[in-house]
Amino acid sequence: MKKINFSIVFLLVFFLSLTVSQAQADKFSELKWVSAPAVGKVGGKAEFKVTGSSVFLDPIETDKFLQLNGNLPTKDAYTIANEKSDWFGILQVVEEGYVKDDEKIDADALIKSLKEENNIENEKKKEKGMPSLILDGWYFPPRYDTENKRLEWGTKLRSPSDNSFTVNVTTKILGKSGYTSAILVSSPETLDKDLIEFKATLKNFDYVSGEKYSEWKQGDKVAAYGLGALVLGGAAAAATKKGGLKLIWIAILGAGAALWAGFKKFFAKK
Repeated sequence: MKKINFSIVFLLVFFLSLTVSQAQADKFSELKWVSAPAVGKVGGKAEFKVTGSSVFLDPIETDKFLQLNGNLPTKDAYTIANEKSDWFGILQVVEEGYVKDDEKIDADALIKSLKEENNIENEKKKEKGMPSLILDGWYFPPRYDTENKRLEWGTKLRSPSDNSFTVNVTTKILGKSGYTSAILVSSPETLDKDLIEFKATLKNFDYVSGEKYSEWKQGDKVAAYGLGALVLGGAAAAATKKGGLKLIWIAILGAGAALWAGFKKFFAKK
């Protein structure tokens, strides 16, 4: 199993206040947003067709986008969004091999494990002087779309400082060589509408020829984990079971509240 890229796993863990200055919002407009019509290359394995009011950021611009809001530097992540809405999504391709989709998902066991890791994560954030975020439970439990080979789930997270809630929805899109993680960042008030738009936008994402899930053949690499481990962090969870890691930092436990606030101000101007 290849070495885990923790700069990606830390993707949405660190937060600032929800108060975003106008100067910071202006910096969003300086990013090189790709508008339609265009095709964004995603990890050399997939493509995102930029159509209508959707927009796209490559890894360099996504890194800037995340750092504007206090996140650690990252690489190989991509941003998708809609100019007419307030949500955005972060994409990352993970090449760990073909994930078999014949595993039964135990939602109760998974949320228990996620909460345990959330406690560990909050202790680490406390040491760094960062605000904690409490995982309250599922917004909706993991569900698998067998036709489109997509696993999705939603988590509810609460800020103990003011008891405000935010929601993360994660979609894992399976391919021949691994999967693509697509994380939706939205607000609870608009999540249902945003999720519909996000799913419609993800229809413009597809693997290139030779990388589709249906194109796997005998002899190609197979991942050492199944669907349940994807919810727990994919390769990180699998390595932990073997004693390879002492700590899992799970990207989905960091809902991008501050990111969402600044992003909303930027597109409100447009």
